[in-house]
Amino acid sequence: MKRRLFGKYTFSVGFVVLVSLTVMFMILTIVCNNYISATKYDTMHKSCKSVSDFLENSSQRLGDIPTEIGIYHVMNNYTQFSDSDLYIVDDKGIILLCSCDAWPEQHNCEHTGSQVDIDSVIIISKNDKHTLNDLGIYKNLQFVAATEIKGSNTGYVVAAAPTTAVKELISKVTKMYIFSIVVPLIIMLLVLYFITYRLTNSLKLMSDAAKSMAKGDFSKRIPVTSDDELGELAISFNQMTNSLSKLETVRKNFVADVSHELKTPMTTIAGFIDGIIDGTIEKDKHKYYLGIVYDEIKRLSRMVESMLNISRLESEEFSMKTENFDFKELLFSVVISQEQRIEQKNLNINGLDTIDSVTIRADRDLIYRVVYNLVDNAIKFVDENGDINFNVNVDSKYMFFNIKNTGQGIPQSELSMIFERFYKSDKSRSAIKNSTGLGLYMVKTIVKKHGGNISVSSKENEYTQFSVRLPLIK
Repeated sequence: MKRRLFGKYTFSVGFVVLVSLTVMFMILTIVCNNYISATKYDTMHKSCKSVSDFLENSSQRLGDIPTEIGIYHVMNNYTQFSDSDLYIVDDKGIILLCSCDAWPEQHNCEHTGSQVDIDSVIIISKNDKHTLNDLGIYKNLQFVAATEIKGSNTGYVVAAAPTTAVKELISKVTKMYIFSIVVPLIIMLLVLYFITYRLTNSLKLMSDAAKSMAKGDFSKRIPVTSDDELGELAISFNQMTNSLSKLETVRKNFVADVSHELKTPMTTIAGFIDGIIDGTIEKDKHKYYLGIVYDEIKRLSRMVESMLNISRLESEEFSMKTENFDFKELLFSVVISQEQRIEQKNLNINGLDTIDSVTIRADRDLIYRVVYNLVDNAIKFVDENGDINFNVNVDSKYMFFNIKNTGQGIPQSELSMIFERFYKSDKSRSAIKNSTGLGLYMVKTIVKKHGGNISVSSKENEYTQFSVRLPLIK
C-alpha cells in the first residue's frame, strides 16, 4: 500500500522534532550536570580552604578539647554551607575531627579514627577540579575536595558529598523540562497536523482533478482558500484546466467540423459516381456531373492543403523566411491579379492612389497569402457595383493595413467567431460553395506569427472592415 504524502510529511516532521528535542534534552542534561557538579565542587573546595586557613592561623593544635570544639563549630558551619561532610585527617589519612552532628556529644563519632585513602587525598588536593572517589570509607562514589593544611598543623581538610543530590536536581530539571515542552509540543503537533492536512488536501484535490482530466472530465476546479503559494497554485491549476477545457472543446468542434466539411463533398461525389455507374444518370449528362465531382475533389484538395499549411504554421519547428520588401508593391500585385473579378462585379476600388511605399521585414509569401485572402473575401462579399477601400498608415513601430467593402456585412453575434476554424456564416455557406472556412483562421495565424494582430468590424447591410497591424521590423 502506498504511503500517502500526508503520513510521510507528518511522520518526517514529527520525527525531526522528536530527535531535536531529545538532542536538546541530552545537551541540557550534560550542561546542567557539569554546571551543578562544578558549582558543588567549588563550594566544597572553598569550605576546605576556609577551614584550612583557620587552622593555619590558629596557635593551638588538635588534642585540646576547647580548641577542637571551636574548630568543630567552624567546620559545622561550612558543612551547612556546602552540604557536605568535612574531615580533618593527618598525613596518614586518619580522621582526627569530623563535622557530623554526633561528634559534640562524646567528642567522637563513627568516622573518627577511620583511615581514608591518603594517596587519593593528596592527588585531589593538588588537582583543582571536581573528583569522584569513595576515599576507601564510602560504599558509593562521592564528590570529593581536599586542601593541605600548612604550617604547624600537618594534614588535610577533606570534604565529601554524595552524588545523589546532583542526581535529584538533574531529575527535577528533567521533569521541569518535560513539563515545559509537553504543552508547546502538543500545540505544535496540532498546528503541524492542520498545516499538513491543508497542504496535502489541496494537492489531493489537484490529483483528483488531474485524474478526471485524464478521463476527459474538465469540470472539476480547485477551491482557492488562501492568497499564498497554495492559492496561486490553485489559481494556476484552474486556469490550466480552463485552457485545457477550451482546447478540448476546440478539438471536438474541429473534429466535428472536419467530419462535416469532408462528409458533404464526399457524399456528393459518391452519389454522382453511383448514379453514373448504375445508369441512373444518362450518358449525355455524365460530363456535366463529372465536372461537379471534379470541383468537389478540388475543394477537398484545397481544404486538406489549407489544413496542412495551418498545421505547419502552428508547429514550433516552423521558421519564417523574412526579408525586406515593399508592402505597396505586394498589395498592388494582389489587386491586379483579381482585375477580372473586379470588372465582372463592376466594383469601385478606392485608396490605392494615396498609398505610399512602406518597407516591412516579414515572410513575403505568408503576407501575400494574408492580403490575398482579405482581398478575395472582400470581392466575394461586396455587393454589385459596390466599393472596396484600401488604407495603409505607419508609425514608428507598426504598419496598419485596412480593407473595407460595402455589402451585407456580418451580424454582431458572429464577429467574435469569424476567425475560428471552419467558421462560415449562414449567408455565405450557401452562396460560396468553394469556401473552406479556413482562410481567416490562417490569416490570423500568420499575422500572430509575425507579432501583429487582426481585427474586424462590421455593420449589417453597410460594410465590413478588416484591420491588420504588422511590425515594421520584428
